[in-house]
Amino acid sequence: MHPSLAQVHDRIELQKSALPQMYGDVDFTQTPERYTQDVAESSLPPSLHNMAPPPADMVARVKAYTMLGDVTADAYAALMGEYGFRRLVDMLTTACDEGLEAVPDAPPELVALITEMETRPDWLDMGMVRKGAALNRLPMAVTSPWMIRGAFLATFMNKYTALPMAITGTLGYSTSARRVNETATFFTVTTLPGALEPRGEGFKAAAMVRLMHSMVRFNILRKMKSWDVSVYGIPVPQVDQMPAGLIDVFLLAYQMLDEGRTEFTADERARVEFSRYRCYLLGLPEDLLMDTPQGIVDIMNARGASIRQGFDDETCGTLVRATLEAYLPPDRKLGHRIFNALEKRLARLVLVKHFLGGDSQKAREIGVPVGPLDYAVAMGLFPYISAKMALYRFALSVPGLRGIADRRLTARIRKLLKRYGHAEFTSDAEAYRPAVPVAA
Repeated sequence: MHPSLAQVHDRIELQKSALPQMYGDVDFTQTPERYTQDVAESSLPPSLHNMAPPPADMVARVKAYTMLGDVTADAYAALMGEYGFRRLVDMLTTACDEGLEAVPDAPPELVALITEMETRPDWLDMGMVRKGAALNRLPMAVTSPWMIRGAFLATFMNKYTALPMAITGTLGYSTSARRVNETATFFTVTTLPGALEPRGEGFKAAAMVRLMHSMVRFNILRKMKSWDVSVYGIPVPQVDQMPAGLIDVFLLAYQMLDEGRTEFTADERARVEFSRYRCYLLGLPEDLLMDTPQGIVDIMNARGASIRQGFDDETCGTLVRATLEAYLPPDRKLGHRIFNALEKRLARLVLVKHFLGGDSQKAREIGVPVGPLDYAVAMGLFPYISAKMALYRFALSVPGLRGIADRRLTARIRKLLKRYGHAEFTSDAEAYRPAVPVAA
């Protein structure tokens, strides 16, 4: 049973009394500039402007959650003054690895966070989640290494949602590489067998991501006086986690509706439940986690249509260029250098096709020109990637080969995780820079 809209607003207003050191000065009755009701002014792609509008209640929930952080994780992050940033990370890591009983005198805020994550929602079917994880291992092992940088660019194309990334020091090439690799690590590790179970690697990664986002909110709201809530709203609100967490099932649902299908197959349902539970562990409210194709499309479009369009070069352009120029592999071995050079060219095409509506002139204006060599690389790589995917799909469909193929994919994922490096999932306030003004 989803909470009523009034209960949602009560939960949002609770942030002020529960965490006055973070939210005491926030007026939760105001609507930030980033929010719009005019789809023509929104970040929703023009191709979707003529779709049937989402239900009014869903639109209202998206608007409300624009002002919601993560009450449980925020309370734990707010202990930084008492425990220090490193101690909070260490206690959370120990609790995830060994259980709360392994943390002497665990603060109630840590107990609340772990307990919340270990509480399974009524709709959860872990068998489906495990199946969904297995189905996601193939694209994560074969396709994602070539696409993760390009997909990461989606977070930088809007000045209202990109500013926290700019403030937290992601403008440099080295920090850009770290953030891309951390993002790749999170989505990759969650597909491993048993990863989303308590004590699992994906469960711990989700807890660390929650803490990182809460640290960002705590540090920005406490220390960045130039952060204007009336313009940007709450830093990293819950609705801003939806694109990364649900993009794969959104594309699936959109394709289904385009084909006239309204019911998931068993495999598709498993993929959906896997993504929904991963988002649940990240702290997303359950009433944002739709379970039908139409519901998924509606909630994602409601979110896209709620954010005012805006691209400024100082924030968005710099983040895009730094991310595209970053060197992602862990060393300068020849194979890694070749991979990085080819993968960067694919990322440029992903940027133009998916985030700039195919506008190559716009790409040139922001300093990311796309040329014949980029298309030549794509023409050579895409058949290779597609053939590899097809071979694995065949092996996974044959009972005698399925286990062998899955073990190879799991080993491949382990190898990728080593290449991505150890993910810290932390946010150091000392590296923050002043908030830039949003251009009109």
